[in-house]
Amino acid sequence: MLIIDRFEGDFAIVEISDGFINIPRIDLPSNAMEGDVLIISVDKDESDAREKRIDSMMNSLFKK
Repeated sequence: MLIIDRFEGDFAIVEISDGFINIPRIDLPSNAMEGDVLIISVDKDESDAREKRIDSMMNSLFKK
């Protein structure tokens, strides 16, 4: 579970199972507050699209 412990400047200090991590505040929803629980999900469609874009760029860079 990820819990926002506090904000320090531009970072949220987030409690994880074995300590804390810093997450840029800009990467969180604008309404995130101390004590909120964060949920991380995977966007498989965007991941696949990103992989295709990268493959396309690599192919154009390394044409024979």
